[in-house]
Amino acid sequence: MDFTLTDEQHAVEEAATGVFAGLVTPDRVEEVEATDDRIDRELWAALAEAHLLGLAVPEAHGGGGLGMVELSVLLEAQGRVVAPVPLWATLVLGALPVAEFGSDALQAALLPGVAAGDVILTAALADVANDIAVGGPGRPSVCAGTTDEGLVVSGTAFAVPFAHVAARVLVPVATVDGTVVAAIDPAAPGVTVERVVTTNREIHPHLHLDGVAVAPGDLLAGGDAYRGAEVLAWMLERAWTGLCALQVGVTEAAVAQTAEYLNGREQFGVPLATFQGPKLRLADASIDTEAVRVTAQQAAWRLDNGLESAREVNVASWFAAEAGQRVVFATQHLHGGMGADISYPIHRYFLWGKQIELLLGSPSAQLARLGRQVADALRDEEVPA
Repeated sequence: MDFTLTDEQHAVEEAATGVFAGLVTPDRVEEVEATDDRIDRELWAALAEAHLLGLAVPEAHGGGGLGMVELSVLLEAQGRVVAPVPLWATLVLGALPVAEFGSDALQAALLPGVAAGDVILTAALADVANDIAVGGPGRPSVCAGTTDEGLVVSGTAFAVPFAHVAARVLVPVATVDGTVVAAIDPAAPGVTVERVVTTNREIHPHLHLDGVAVAPGDLLAGGDAYRGAEVLAWMLERAWTGLCALQVGVTEAAVAQTAEYLNGREQFGVPLATFQGPKLRLADASIDTEAVRVTAQQAAWRLDNGLESAREVNVASWFAAEAGQRVVFATQHLHGGMGADISYPIHRYFLWGKQIELLLGSPSAQLARLGRQVADALRDEEVPA
């Protein structure tokens, strides 16, 4: 594949980098982390004004109609500055599935607001991802009964990114006929939002659902349980790929900041960068970063081009988790005592790298899933005796 960005993708990169560079500083991130919702609202409004929140929203709803590659470029830019805004949750977990599988009414109600910066979306995928990690089919922890008016949903959706500020949460639901995905309002009767703070200081609440009514128009793919597995696989592949793109930005910036630190910090009268040990370790971190980048780009490109992507997404996810955590650990360690200072910028990259590593499956879970995919492919290729 060709890794060269198109002119349109370069424009996205320049616009995103410009917005983040103008508004995101370590001091500003620290201020936002002390707020109640942990979202930089000024930055969110600026991203909307730059038409970046509507990148993958269909043109009919005020967006750009672009794809996963362009979203990855935006997420990389966010990762470089660890900006506290719900881009991955709103654009990848929420807007993409609504645009692909949502009813006309649901799209009209949500997508123009996403592009304008007025609507935040998210999805509850942690339980499904955890079930897949242990070899399961992706069973939801939330279940539903059927009434004449639609579904009545009960259960707990764990660790839902930014659910405390979301207009809708896409929740996989187990029914007697199979799995469906429901767009649930966190403020609806029967929903309790339990605040949870994550490793990188974001808010990922648990949603406790007790007899929550869901209308047929709020079900993706028309509530067709036979398509439930397809919808979930589609969502998960893009969710994992979006995390990979974030990890590209995090690791790239961590390596760059560490190189600057090693060149400026002296020991025995010479820069630390002149010593072989730090030099080789940072070189390994740089190689790991490039591995995360190329595998993430391949996954995003295959998704946008309608190609079989399950194995490529899994490879990218494993590199983002395994190599990504190696990079953030090495870069923090190479800062010595400064790396242990939680007020020093490099520490925040370590937290983001660890959060991304474990968010939808640990490295061992990703590797086990890849092993199952390879084994299945080999069985399919076996020639009968």
